Amino acid sequence: MQVLVYGAGQLAQMMYLDGAALGINVMAVDVNNNTVVHPVSKSPLDCTLEQAIELADALTVEFEHVPETLLEQAQASGKLYPGIEAILVGADRVREKQLLSGLDIPNCPYQIVDDLAQLDECVARLGERLIIKASRDGYDGYGQWRLKAASDLPALKTQLANLDLQAVPLVVEKMLNFDREVSLIGARSKSGEVVVYPLAENLHHEGQLHVSVAPATNSTEALTEQACDIFTKLVNGMDYVGVLAVELFQCGDELLVNELAPRVHNSGHWSQAGSPTSQFENNLRAVLDLPLGLAVNTGGEASVSAMINIIGCDDHKLALLGIGGTHLHWYGKTVRPKRKMGHINVTASDYAALGEKLSALAGYLSLEHFPQLQEEAARLAASN
Repeated sequence: MQVLVYGAGQLAQMMYLDGAALGINVMAVDVNNNTVVHPVSKSPLDCTLEQAIELADALTVEFEHVPETLLEQAQASGKLYPGIEAILVGADRVREKQLLSGLDIPNCPYQIVDDLAQLDECVARLGERLIIKASRDGYDGYGQWRLKAASDLPALKTQLANLDLQAVPLVVEKMLNFDREVSLIGARSKSGEVVVYPLAENLHHEGQLHVSVAPATNSTEALTEQACDIFTKLVNGMDYVGVLAVELFQCGDELLVNELAPRVHNSGHWSQAGSPTSQFENNLRAVLDLPLGLAVNTGGEASVSAMINIIGCDDHKLALLGIGGTHLHWYGKTVRPKRKMGHINVTASDYAALGEKLSALAGYLSLEHFPQLQEEAARLAASN
């Protein structure tokens, strides 16, 4: 069986590695030049994009910002999972908000803005503390601005003056005092089978995910049920096939959707070591309509997990592998500031043991690049 992935980054690479164990061949498309490449070596393969589409049993994506012409060609094959509409929802915050509102799914109060003069109305309606997001091409904190006081509005308008808001409107959201961010990742197959992973708790720094812990601490049955209800509404409402990530804000006992990602997701990387079936394998299973694998551990050494992103550096020490239950995943990229270079997965029997392992891990890392690690280690060590 063969799967063609649009995008040739680390997510395609990890799908390839999991697929190989099942005898599934994964190819990737470099969407910058429409070249079919090997997902690990990035070497061009001896076939055209049209031939690769013909050979593949299923097509999928590793990120949502694929040129629409390529998505339309993929959709025409009848093999693209998820479908083009679901992918475009992930690429456009206006479409995303329309979907959430149409399915009556709670999300942050917002207003769509295509003229800077409308920002005054946003302040009057949503309050003076706002998050302003470009509706397309924003990620990892890029394409976002914050308004903390109405007196700063004139300066913000000046900063945004050169944007073409008719082409790319803004989504303006009320800045919430949420307790934490969590995410739910699950998979739905072509035949409608669904599995969901435990809620993960996510810690960010400067707009980027730095640490995920799963299952999230202090997760009640009611909270998990609420997240699963949201996920089920989404996948059924979109007739979705593949892995879907739902990022959520927890405000007291209520969950509000922050963002959707129609693909495997950074906050699910912990599943490589902390789950019987990784998100990457389940994505392949889902798009090929194979039986989905278990997503939840029943106990043992890997009962709790953490994922630590390696961002903008390559100066970690490989001796960290001596910490029990620790796995390194390296992407083979050239170092750049804020670039995700790899990640580390750590598993343990409980949160206290996980905290101890993260504290030990800190000794092998340059902590200026891991600002959340020591604080999270201390929190987990005290949480049992």
